[in-house]
Amino acid sequence: MSSSRRWRNLGIAAGATAAVLLAAFDLYQWAAAFASDHFHNDFTFYFAAARIGLNHGWHSIYDLGLQQAELDAIRSRIGVAQLARYISPPPVAWLALPFTFVPYELAYWLWSALLLAALAGTWYLAAPGAGRVRVVHLAAAVAWIPVIYGLQLGQPGIFVAFGVAASYALVRSGRPFLGGIALGAIVLKPQLAFLVPVALLAGGRFRAFAGAAAAIGALALASAINVGTDGIAAYQQRLTFAASVAVNRELTLAPYIGDLTVTRVLQVAIAIWALALAYRFRKRSAEWLYVTALVGGMAASPYLHIDDFVMLGLAGWLYLRTSDRPAWSWAFVLAMFIAIEGITVWGPLPLITGELAALALLSVSALKHHDRDAKHHGAEGEDDAGLERDREHLAVDRQRESIDQRAGPA
Repeated sequence: MSSSRRWRNLGIAAGATAAVLLAAFDLYQWAAAFASDHFHNDFTFYFAAARIGLNHGWHSIYDLGLQQAELDAIRSRIGVAQLARYISPPPVAWLALPFTFVPYELAYWLWSALLLAALAGTWYLAAPGAGRVRVVHLAAAVAWIPVIYGLQLGQPGIFVAFGVAASYALVRSGRPFLGGIALGAIVLKPQLAFLVPVALLAGGRFRAFAGAAAAIGALALASAINVGTDGIAAYQQRLTFAASVAVNRELTLAPYIGDLTVTRVLQVAIAIWALALAYRFRKRSAEWLYVTALVGGMAASPYLHIDDFVMLGLAGWLYLRTSDRPAWSWAFVLAMFIAIEGITVWGPLPLITGELAALALLSVSALKHHDRDAKHHGAEGEDDAGLERDREHLAVDRQRESIDQRAGPA
């Protein structure tokens, strides 16, 4: 066995040991937190909102008085407060509805099982490497604070991550419209991946964008019909209030800029920057579009909590799947992982700096080897059956005109 391979195996073994131990500790902490207080999580509010919709009509799910009544009914001992209220889109309450037919404690663990399944699906579809390396990535994910915190709270961010991972896998495998449909999961927590559909459009994945527009549009329309004008007005009030709560902006650029208007302008500029990169990556493999949209979207998001950074973990996995990245870039991904893991110790500045540095590195990559990327990647995974038959026909007839000139990227 060569020395380099021996050191690689030792590194994998050390990483696996640390990841498994930390994951076991985190799972223990999760169980201990639930044992000490069954209701100290966000699933409690999804459960309460679903009960309101069932018993009082879906237009009432944002009624704070009814929320308090349902919280009292399940003996939560929670009082509605700044950060203790249901402000999620209606589909989150719809998703929680089946769980209201069993006792709350069982409902929580069934919901948690669904989240764990979504995490496993995200890992299966997006994690890089093979064999033991992939298993280490799964253990590391459970050991990572955004993931375990999201699981403890019952947050739907992991469902959004699974939807984006499924979208990537479907686009990559040549089923772009279905890949767009998978992005319907974004409606559960829009601020986590709002740039992904637009980046697909900027990157020339038109069928994927059409699928996303259809799914998100249908769910948005169904939500509006479901809650009615009164529910929409109440939801807007809840969102306006949430935007005014400083703690909801602590992990964004806002505390460092000071002026909220200037912050919003900068966040829009970052989003445009990311979309410009997506356009530049339009002839590269799908990973580049998703990574750019996720990193840029998180940097531009106006409202974030620690559990939301699961999306940067997904971006890191997808980036490590690319074949034309710098050899040292895994170290940058690891540094971002550590910056987020220690965010409660040193604050969000290293993370925000890392997000902007990641966009800068993506910009450098976007400016390199563009012609070569166009030749090798083209509309990878996007050609439909008709174009494939055209390609075969041209080969038989020895015609040399380029299919890309006629079809362009999908």
